[in-house]
Amino acid sequence: MPSNLPENWPQMTPEQKRQYRLNKTLDTSGMKFPTPEAEKAFKVRAQRMVDVYNVREPDRVPVNLPVGNLPLKLAGISTHTAMYDFEKALEATRKFNEKYSEELEYTAMPYFITPGKILDLLDYKLYAWPGHGISKDGTSWQFIEGEYMTVDEYDDLIRDPSDFWIRTYLPRCFGILEPMRMFQPFTNITENVHIGQFMPFAMPQVQQMLQKMLDVGKEYQRLMQIMMSSGGGMSMGFAAGFGGGFAKAPFDTLGDTLRGTTGIMKDMFRCPDKLLEALDVIADLTISTILKSPNIANITTVMYPLHKGADGWMSQPAFDKFYWPSLKKVMNALINEGLIQTLFAEGSFNTRLEYVDEFPKGMVTWYFDRTDMARAKKILGKKCCLQGNVPSSLIVTGDPRDVKEYCRKLIQEVGKGGGFILSSGSVADNPKLENIQAMMAAIREYGYYKK
Repeated sequence: MPSNLPENWPQMTPEQKRQYRLNKTLDTSGMKFPTPEAEKAFKVRAQRMVDVYNVREPDRVPVNLPVGNLPLKLAGISTHTAMYDFEKALEATRKFNEKYSEELEYTAMPYFITPGKILDLLDYKLYAWPGHGISKDGTSWQFIEGEYMTVDEYDDLIRDPSDFWIRTYLPRCFGILEPMRMFQPFTNITENVHIGQFMPFAMPQVQQMLQKMLDVGKEYQRLMQIMMSSGGGMSMGFAAGFGGGFAKAPFDTLGDTLRGTTGIMKDMFRCPDKLLEALDVIADLTISTILKSPNIANITTVMYPLHKGADGWMSQPAFDKFYWPSLKKVMNALINEGLIQTLFAEGSFNTRLEYVDEFPKGMVTWYFDRTDMARAKKILGKKCCLQGNVPSSLIVTGDPRDVKEYCRKLIQEVGKGGGFILSSGSVADNPKLENIQAMMAAIREYGYYKK
């Protein structure tokens, strides 16, 4: 147990742990604010988020604006430039914040940009990005799906997942780690050390790998210094959300980046028992990864992007057998530690809503992409915070009047009784500034609760 958690943490109930984490988000004693007004603004916005997580009415509906790459776009900077010249990305976000942060009650941050130099050093295989696999003029990443684990490797994953990850999977995903294939399993190293176990360190390929990893570390160190010098949104009085972890449904972990969609869909029929066993292993790994995080005492939420459980991807019996049980296992373990589960349901979950309503009040937030929000409110709204559903296409191509009207309907239909955050279904590239402003205008006009 981390030393900065209460001594009686093991005896606390999940709800008490959850409340402890939420209370920490309201504590400003260790924070520095430029003005008393900034501290007051932070407290108001933080309390607003605590209220919606508790599924009750705050003073006003919170909003999560889909700003995306807008600061870069307004500065005339491409995604490629931002990825390879982080100082320019930082300057673009600084100018955006100076001009719009007060109006939008939002502070943009450049942290979402993954440095291109680091990806190049790692020789990362799972994505294409501007200037690497796609045009330098591109604005998006593209996932490169493949069979990064073969069907006959299920046993290796199940028997020793760490060894499989280090010596098989990671070398396929990161070219820099290809020499790791030369090593014997590290679990073979006991008190009787044999020279052969460390022989690969004498090989030029391994030495080059280690040098490149040092280069990656130096680049990260440089970027961290740049980011630290930029300050943060909280010190300016903005609280867009709370510190969180990241997880995936075990089925998505296997299906996205190990077996691939085609592979895992076949596995459901050809080797279902092996798949279920592997899902249980991945669930345990996911739980351990989150709970052993060095920052676990300061985490409030855990975000899951849900991919292959959406409507149309699999039948309800398949969902009940392969997708939901292992995801629920992860969620329940983290709920027991007071962590709020934020499920980003990509696509639509209209056929799943009745099946996922089984968690205590306030423990789960659903972030919907295309799900019927009125129906979700009826089924889940008494126990779960809800957000999302403003179409990204509307934000990118629509008229501000249509955006404002769409937001009005959501606020009035889904915002009743609280527990609602206004946001888009997903963040798209090149949103219109006037449509972001229209979302904020809708909040100011329709988002206040009558006391």
